[in-house]
Amino acid sequence: MTVIPLTKTPIAHLQIEPGSVVKIPNLSWSEFETLLDEWGEKRAARIIYFQETLEIMVPLPEHEKAKNVINAIIEILLRKADQDYESFGSTTFRKLRVVGLEPDACFYITNAARMIDRLELQANDPPPDLAIEIDVTSRTSLEAYTALGVPELWIYDSQGLKIYLLENSSYRECDRSPFFPNLPLREIIAETIKQSWKIGYSQAIKEFENITLPEFE
Repeated sequence: MTVIPLTKTPIAHLQIEPGSVVKIPNLSWSEFETLLDEWGEKRAARIIYFQETLEIMVPLPEHEKAKNVINAIIEILLRKADQDYESFGSTTFRKLRVVGLEPDACFYITNAARMIDRLELQANDPPPDLAIEIDVTSRTSLEAYTALGVPELWIYDSQGLKIYLLENSSYRECDRSPFFPNLPLREIIAETIKQSWKIGYSQAIKEFENITLPEFE
């Protein structure tokens, strides 16, 4: 991981290779917001700002395939359950002067109706009900997500899927998701990602969509 002094390297000029992680320490909230405005939304890099440190990561194809598979699985399961939802992708979420982060994917489910017409987030909007992070080249900060107040967080890494629920201002790892309480998500996601590398993303998702799941019989 590379640590870069902000004063010597303007963010607009940074060249970050896929799979790399760069940290910029000692960054004030106002500097963070200025950098976001300078960089804009059309960028491959993902960011997280917490405890006055900005972390920038450019994902690898391995990261993107896992993200896309998990995102598709969630959408399929929500549709099968006839559950309304709003997908907010990698939207930048901020809690003033505390944290700014971009999940790999996220969903409003409980609060879906409230977020239907959002072209941009408002100050009193809730955090997403479910956020997903893929830890291939970097490690997700549970503390940052705690500060944002995301109720449910999924983290996928080389060991598989971990499901965290926010309880009493800290995360507890759980076996099941309250949104899909009767499904073995760890096994489902591991197998579908494995298949996506064997037969391709689209075919793996088609196969998953066509299987019969006990919860939806």
